[in-house]
Amino acid sequence: MAAPVAVVTGASRGIGDHLATALEQAGYAVERGSRSVAPVTDRDAVEQWVGDVVARHGRIDLLVNNAGVIDTEVPLLESDPDEWWQTVEVNLRGPYLLTRTVLPHMVAAGAGRIVNINSGAAYRNYDIATAYNISKGALARLTAATGLNAVHGVRAFDLAPGVVRTDMTKAMEAHRDRTEWTEPTVVAELLLAIARGELDDWNGRLVRAGLDTPESLKARAAQGLSESDRTLGLLPWGDDDPLV
Repeated sequence: MAAPVAVVTGASRGIGDHLATALEQAGYAVERGSRSVAPVTDRDAVEQWVGDVVARHGRIDLLVNNAGVIDTEVPLLESDPDEWWQTVEVNLRGPYLLTRTVLPHMVAAGAGRIVNINSGAAYRNYDIATAYNISKGALARLTAATGLNAVHGVRAFDLAPGVVRTDMTKAMEAHRDRTEWTEPTVVAELLLAIARGELDDWNGRLVRAGLDTPESLKARAAQGLSESDRTLGLLPWGDDDPLV
């Protein structure tokens, strides 16, 4: 049988390069995206690239939305509006366009998995790099919405890689004094488990490299997951909250 096909954006360096290489070593035919191949915010370029991939391979089994940027680590009042919006476009419009373009092919095939590289910053309140944090929070909602296509055989996951030592993280003020980094191998381990279908119970949810393992996630899923587990949502003040 032909090798399974994976599309990985932002794969020319950093986490994307590590993940693409791990998939290749696992037997995937990997299509590596970069700004020179198809800028993720350019609808025409994305559609042309995905169409070319499908024309050559006949299908796409796995999409990894990895391409992302971070805005300057300053408070909202000091942020640059153009940089702020560009960050949101790369981190949110990019995964949306790739997902929207790849999804029909997966639905037609009756199978597929989409992995969005997310961050714990999506779930915390910060007043620096707000575009990054907001875009990652919105990405979590996109993952949850995409996961509703499980009825068509397509599942979606948020994969938080922890803090991998890359050009982006090394340049961040927040990690200036960091001495412990997440190993790329543990991120790849989770991605490969998702790709093999071992973590399908986590459809629409967040998994975090460095804290979660395939074994711990499977064990937790066996205990049963509630609708809100590892998802982004409103926390009520108690049982008497009218929003409950």
